[in-house]
Amino acid sequence: MKLRQVKELIKKSELDAFLVSSPSNVFYLTGFKSTHAYLVITPDSHHLLTDGRYYERAKREITHWDVRLIEGSAVKYIKSFLRDLGVRRVGYEKDKVSCEFKQALKTKGIKWVGLSGFLSYLRAIKSPEEINTMREGVKKSDSIYRKLLEFIKPGMTEMDLRALIVQEIFKVGASGESFPTIVASGEHSAIPHWETSYNKIEVGKNLLVDMGLIWKGYCTDFTRTIFIGKADEEFKKVYQIVKDAHLFALEKVKVGNTLGDVDRTARKYIEKKGYGKLFNHSTGHGVGIDIHEYPRVYYKGKDSKKTIEEGMVFTIEPGIYVPGKFGVRLENIVAVEKGIGQPLSEISLDLIEL
Repeated sequence: MKLRQVKELIKKSELDAFLVSSPSNVFYLTGFKSTHAYLVITPDSHHLLTDGRYYERAKREITHWDVRLIEGSAVKYIKSFLRDLGVRRVGYEKDKVSCEFKQALKTKGIKWVGLSGFLSYLRAIKSPEEINTMREGVKKSDSIYRKLLEFIKPGMTEMDLRALIVQEIFKVGASGESFPTIVASGEHSAIPHWETSYNKIEVGKNLLVDMGLIWKGYCTDFTRTIFIGKADEEFKKVYQIVKDAHLFALEKVKVGNTLGDVDRTARKYIEKKGYGKLFNHSTGHGVGIDIHEYPRVYYKGKDSKKTIEEGMVFTIEPGIYVPGKFGVRLENIVAVEKGIGQPLSEISLDLIEL
């Protein structure tokens, strides 16, 4: 199905072939993970090119592809292979390759056509199988978060908690973090992408945990903010605003609405409550094989006008960040199933005080 759609795209783009070089797109089309593999796809054929480190495994695992061994320079081999195929107009991932690689590809007789986001739309619409894989991953992430709540004690460092999360990620059979886990306590949580430190966790401060794992090649992404001790009224007020903004945004996740509708709903509610300037990022982003994928859930830019479709998967993660005090962010992955947004996580959005 995926391959057929790509071949149709190649024809529609008036190309003779397309070169896929990014590992995530190679995995998307073949299920094969490698740091050094290329796909050459024409309307009538499909080939995987890789070196000696991966060749035998590729032949064994990808029986429905023509697998070729790259000998010597990869660029020279690719150009020679394309000449043998007799293709003239060849597309490549303009947004995924270096300037050096683009320059090296130039060769007599071949017109290279750079295209950005060639597979972005296809990847944005997940199959039921992909969504089920992501749901499995989120279930494992949820189990790690529940263990984390039992583990947290004042005096531990942020890094102690990250270490537990990473350890548990491997224990549940995942292949690693989908991004470096963020554990941010107190005023650190007012920095949306705080780098986990060795600072200690204290009673009377909040704790923001943003974590994810990779399960069968797909990423999870999850954030909760809790409080160590009894939360004060200011924190509870901000927490409730973020929670409500999240739920209002979720209500807008319906086939036919736009991604801009989702972001504007959360943003306008936070603005109405007087915290608009303290919500300084988009409401969400696509997620799948990569932690950040098309589309962006934001009221600005071309993605804002994109209509929500069945099978889309993206995050909802509004936040309020009070400088020098605390930040609150609540994030779930949402899959569009049966016309509406379905959160994949089963963890409540209610405030937890430990």
